[in-house]
Parts: sequence; structure tokens; C-alpha cells
Amino acid sequence: MRLLRSIAYLLFLFITVAPWGTLSCLVFPFRQPRRYLMIAKWTDIAIWGAKHIVGIDYRVIGREHVPDRATHGGVIFLSKHQSRYETLLFRSLFRRMCYVYKRELHWVPFFGWGIYLCSMIPINRARGRVALDQVAEIGGRKLHEGWYMILFPEGTRVDPGKQRRYKLGGTHLSVATGVPVVPIAHNAGDCWPRGKWIKKPGMVTVSIGPPISPAGLTPEQQMAQVEAWIEAEMRRLFAHQYAA
Repeated sequence: MRLLRSIAYLLFLFITVAPWGTLSCLVFPFRQPRRYLMIAKWTDIAIWGAKHIVGIDYRVIGREHVPDRATHGGVIFLSKHQSRYETLLFRSLFRRMCYVYKRELHWVPFFGWGIYLCSMIPINRARGRVALDQVAEIGGRKLHEGWYMILFPEGTRVDPGKQRRYKLGGTHLSVATGVPVVPIAHNAGDCWPRGKWIKKPGMVTVSIGPPISPAGLTPEQQMAQVEAWIEAEMRRLFAHQYAA
């Protein structure tokens, strides 16, 4: 049954993303905010399909920790990254969301075209400091316009129970703009394993932590606090991932 559901979901994604990607090209003349909302609506469809076809649902704890955008000039989320599910879910949860992502995604038919037209922040990860400065420059402008920003400090998807070095792009942006960061822990990898197309039914729990202000901190010091909260929360909520 899990195999059949996963196949059905893959077909569902394909038959929805192809026309939606084509639509993305057709809405190019619209102004960017409206164009973004029209294109990004596909993530709601994908999350709906995950729930009703595969049986992947979600719950959110800690919503009260999300700062008011009008007060802080945007919000920077720094999240654990285990699967593609959370990249879809965060857009559905927070709506006006700007991602920092590898520019190679532009080459993916339909899906990549939509991302490109959403005017987010593609980077060349091989360029190091230049990419970091690009995030600070464009991200600062997005935050000033009231966008949510989402970055994955580990830089790539990591299997449940594993950890990679936390990179400083998100806290570099926070210190440069004065905008607090909000850490996020979740277990999406339990249901949507990295590199595997067979999905598992279950509940994805998203835990949102208290904002961490950049005041008086270096990017390294702020990221140390982010990492400490995320990794402790992962082990508190999802101890089964670390049992081995």
C-alpha cells in the first residue's frame, strides 16, 4: 500500500507541477508580489496531496515565538533540513517566504522556472564569501519589504539523527540587518526520507523556538545559540532518530 500511495503521489506532483510551471511563465508580466502568490500556491497543492494521498500530516508548536514582521522588519528562520517536505510546508505555513537556494534548481523543468520567477535568492555555493555578501544584500532588502526569510544552516539535506556543520549565512544576515533569527526543529525526514521516493505516512512536528537577537553577538556566537537550541530540541522531541 505504501508503494502504491507513493507512486500515486509522484504522479500527482507531476501532473500538477507541469501545468503550474507553464502558468508561471504566463504570469511573468504581473508585478512580483502577485506573481509570487500565484506561483507559490502550488506548494499548498503539494502539501494537500501529501496528506490525502500518502498520509503525511503536520502539527506546529511554538507559533507564539514568531515575531511580528511589522515590528522587526521581517523574520529570519533557521531550520533543520531533512527532506523536501519542509521546503514546501514552510511556504504554506508562513506565506510570504523567501528562500536562499542553490541556483542549479533553475535548470529543473517547470519547478525551477517557477522558483526563478518568484524572485528569491539563488546563490552559487562555490563562490563562498561572494555568495554570503549576496545573501546579506538581497536578503536585507527582502526583510525591509516585510518578507520572511528561510535558510538551512547545514547547507543541504541531512539524514535523521545526523548533523553537519552549521554555516553562518543566516546569522551573518541577522547581524547585518539587526533582525532576529528564529530556530526550527522538525522530523520531516521520518516521513519523506532524503533520496528515496517511497514516502511514509505519519505526523511531522514542527517546533518553532524563541527568537534570538543579534544584539551584542557575532555571527559565530549567534549561530552557536541557534545550533544548541535546534540540536537539543531535536533530541528532546525525536529521540528515536538518535537511538542508534
